[in-house]
Amino acid sequence: MSFRCPELPFLPGYSFDPNIGKTNFHLNPIFGFIGKGNRALIEKVKPNMFGPLSDKFPSIYPRGQSVELPGWIMFDKQILCFDAFFQETLQEVRGSPFQVRNVKIYYFLEDGTIQVVEPKVENSGVDQGTLISRQRIRLPAPMDDNFYDMVDFNIGREVEFYARVFKIVNCDKFTRTFLNRCGISVPDPIVTPADPYTELRFHDKDSIQPKKPNRMKDELGKFLENDRKVLHFKAYWDDQNTEYGYLHLLELRYYLADDTIEIKELQSDSGGEPGFLFLRRGKLPKRYKELPSVGSNSNYTVLNVLGSALSNRRYLVDPLDCGRENIEYYGEKDLSIGAVINCYGRKLVLTECDAFTKEYYATKYGISEFTPVEVPTKNKTTTLIAKPSERELPPWNGFGTYEDSAQNCITVEPKAPIKDFKKFLLYDRVGLDSHVLRFTAKMISKTPENCTRNFIISYNLTDDTIAVFEVAQRNSGFTTSCFAARSAVQLPGQKIFTSKPPLTYTIQHMFIGATLIINGFEFVLVDADEYALRYMELNCGQFPKANIQRIMDKVREKLRPIYKDFVAENIPHESSVISYEKLRAKLCKIMGDDFTEHEMITIARAFSASCYKERYDRQKIRAIALTELKRFLWDDLERLREYFLQTDHSKTGKLTKKECYTVLKGARLPFDNELLEKILEVMQKYEDCKISYDEILQFLDRNICPPPDQPPINVKNDLWWGSEPRPEAGRLIDWCAFNKYLNLESTFRDTNEPDSIKALEMKNPQ
Repeated sequence: MSFRCPELPFLPGYSFDPNIGKTNFHLNPIFGFIGKGNRALIEKVKPNMFGPLSDKFPSIYPRGQSVELPGWIMFDKQILCFDAFFQETLQEVRGSPFQVRNVKIYYFLEDGTIQVVEPKVENSGVDQGTLISRQRIRLPAPMDDNFYDMVDFNIGREVEFYARVFKIVNCDKFTRTFLNRCGISVPDPIVTPADPYTELRFHDKDSIQPKKPNRMKDELGKFLENDRKVLHFKAYWDDQNTEYGYLHLLELRYYLADDTIEIKELQSDSGGEPGFLFLRRGKLPKRYKELPSVGSNSNYTVLNVLGSALSNRRYLVDPLDCGRENIEYYGEKDLSIGAVINCYGRKLVLTECDAFTKEYYATKYGISEFTPVEVPTKNKTTTLIAKPSERELPPWNGFGTYEDSAQNCITVEPKAPIKDFKKFLLYDRVGLDSHVLRFTAKMISKTPENCTRNFIISYNLTDDTIAVFEVAQRNSGFTTSCFAARSAVQLPGQKIFTSKPPLTYTIQHMFIGATLIINGFEFVLVDADEYALRYMELNCGQFPKANIQRIMDKVREKLRPIYKDFVAENIPHESSVISYEKLRAKLCKIMGDDFTEHEMITIARAFSASCYKERYDRQKIRAIALTELKRFLWDDLERLREYFLQTDHSKTGKLTKKECYTVLKGARLPFDNELLEKILEVMQKYEDCKISYDEILQFLDRNICPPPDQPPINVKNDLWWGSEPRPEAGRLIDWCAFNKYLNLESTFRDTNEPDSIKALEMKNPQ
């Protein structure tokens, strides 16, 4: 360092060799021993803290021919492994003065460190593993200035690590080869002496009785084999001879996984509730005497207790398990059709079993007879348990509503009445569907001014409430306001101060021509908006006045005997249509009082002959759909076809409208709900009201007759069913369609008169 130039940085390539100019390079030669009897020239140096083997014994390699690489590179990951043992004194074991413990000694050539590891032996009784961690170990005194080196290890030699002597008996193949190449002779392996403690411990292993025998039974294999396998039996318990007793119909389940039994009571006319737990799942004893004492079900039996203080007590476990009572439990062999089971004093008779149980017994036990046992008849004279009567609430006092008063009578703490939340979610507003039916009404009154007033009655499907609004005419003297707030309206002619809630108007009372009495005022429904009429027709199962099939069946029965005169009198001469007023007058005369105005409107809407051209036909809808697909860069018809094929389980090529709608929504087409509805409306419907999905795929394929792109429109507003002002439907009625639906032409054509209807259809084809 003294010859370094201070102007140059201390970097590789800028430093000088400190030996330049040095003339004295003499060494102090001293002869030493390499192993036993091998002399070599060594250097008298300080303890070999650093440096490889060639630094301590330079005479092994000639000067200039030895490897100049550092040891941590030259001997990287090269380890010498020796097998050794040491003796450990055992003073507390009689007949065994010491214990032989086998270890492995690892010598790391890269840095001369040593590690001693004892292989783990199962149930050895001592802590095993790393005895001496990896480190450099000094020689024992008086040579403790130096550290153990490679030449200190060989088969047959003894090494002392921290006052513990290890005898080397063997080495691995790499160690033997490495030492031989270094000129060190390696003797043959030495036999490890036997361990007297191990021989004493395991000589009479079978005759030694364990102090704490294992009481646990390994039932994991049985559980894994029979998991979820249950034997089902039907049984009965005849308790009709006792007071208030009846015939119990039961279901017995035997779980093969853990041999437990569960019994449930089935639905019966004798008062048993469905699903009533007759016996909780558990093992069923064959003979029941009394409740088991404390500790009788324990896995261990304690003979006595030694010691008086709580901290010095010792428990002695009985290895012979004396005094334990063996309890017999019902097993699968005890169950059969006709067998009687004692269920804690109740005699249960097994009557029949299911298919799995029959197959199980037939496979395992070879039983083939499974004739059911007849269940005894019920004794009609048996006194049944009287069902609890309903709670009778006090009459309504006039304060609040009936629901509020009833809730306050049930609980001391006032709570709000419980509403039908499921119905609220079902009929809540969804998009443009408000679930509110609006009707136009007139008031019936002795006052002439009230008869000219116009009202709108709104019926809310969410909670069956009615609200009345008045729409005032100009210069009438009345203002537009809320005539009756939204609430449930009671039916007329009921008692007011009763304990039971009164009946209210429901949706079945709302139809055109119905008469309602609201707050003492009489209203008659004269019309309804388009949404109400359309909702009733779509849900015709709830609204019989809007069910065209039911209405036409009733008309058909009335017209069947007079159909000839009815057609001859009302057949049009110039066209195939008939006016609403003319058909209504004839049908009302024939049907009588059983025919309402709403039913006539339903017929007129079903067979309407109004000339109306839709704003968006099939071609325009297809152009709008393909434009939307082009805007959003959607082109995945093959996957859409796979979705349709996956949904079509019967492979008929047709799906319902709901299924097609679900597939199109699941395929993530960039369409709004209104556009999807329009696409499915313009598709061709088959007789079973299904749609061919091949037609939908061709409809969405741009390669087939591509239409020109359409300018963007407001799909949610323009394609909504109520967005276009339509003319009033039903002013003109299609007479041919009406007669074709009646399907009474065969009765009319039995006569010899000319076929007027057929001629009319040929004159005015649809």
